Amino acid sequence: MSDIIGITMGDPCGVGPEISVKALAEMSPADRARTRIYGNRATLEAAKAAIGCDVDLDGHVVDLAVEGAPLPWGQLSPVAGDAAFRFIEAAVRDAQAGRIGCIVTAPINKEALNAAGHHYDGHTGMLRSLTGSQAAYMLLASDRLKVIHVSTHVSLKDAIGRATTERVLATIRAGHAHLQRIGIASPRIAVAGINPHCGENGLFGTEDDAQIAPAVAQARAEGIDAQGPISADTVFHRAYNGAFDLVVAQYHDQGHIPIKLVAFYDAVNVSVELPIDRTSVDHGTAFDIAGKGIANHGNMNAAIAYARQLVAGGRA
Repeated sequence: MSDIIGITMGDPCGVGPEISVKALAEMSPADRARTRIYGNRATLEAAKAAIGCDVDLDGHVVDLAVEGAPLPWGQLSPVAGDAAFRFIEAAVRDAQAGRIGCIVTAPINKEALNAAGHHYDGHTGMLRSLTGSQAAYMLLASDRLKVIHVSTHVSLKDAIGRATTERVLATIRAGHAHLQRIGIASPRIAVAGINPHCGENGLFGTEDDAQIAPAVAQARAEGIDAQGPISADTVFHRAYNGAFDLVVAQYHDQGHIPIKLVAFYDAVNVSVELPIDRTSVDHGTAFDIAGKGIANHGNMNAAIAYARQLVAGGRA
């Protein structure tokens, strides 16, 4: 596996160019030599000017043309949405060819992406399509809390329908395998319930008993240390305090809210079970501050550090 990290610049009108440049500037010479930014050179130079940075981009940019670049900061643009897609597409092809070891994605704007004709619900769906993968899971990782999701960018009504025994079990398996890869030999996995108090024996819904509990039982039969369903109002607190290595969240907000409360600036979004490795920042394009040079790049640094861990063989 290549030890080169490929950063995709994200939407050219958002904060992605700035946080990519800031992260590159802070790297050691050795790490910088193992980093490429898939983006647009003119936009990255504009980001350098916005933050007052003099890092030399020569040899570190896979330069892809963007009509009218640099585009105005903070504006929704189908041109930017198309560019963001092309940056990711180029990085995926290089990852598949073994030229880079892991992709680190800066934020894209889903509205701009769709306005450009690329109809995906976000990075994960796009990466699944580009790689021909049948499944991919979103795992949010921080030092004290890690969460993997049964479903993500769907309505709450659809999320309940997707919490089938088969899908919950597949998510448990995916999380277990990933934690073993990063050095946790016997991961302790908690599975959150979907209803208040896991349904209170059917009083508040039957999904926990009928769909989630059988998935946990099957995982345990396979030798996975899984527990649940556990009421979501306590399970994240318990995991944060060391009782579990991973929580399986049933839907987007159930998992995102606790992570963003405790690790807003350093949580990493990891795509699990793709044929290529990918980590990402866990925030949006922040059009309101784009081009002002004030975007916090701590999340990007954390995503890069996780990526380097993966290309080094998965060990911390």
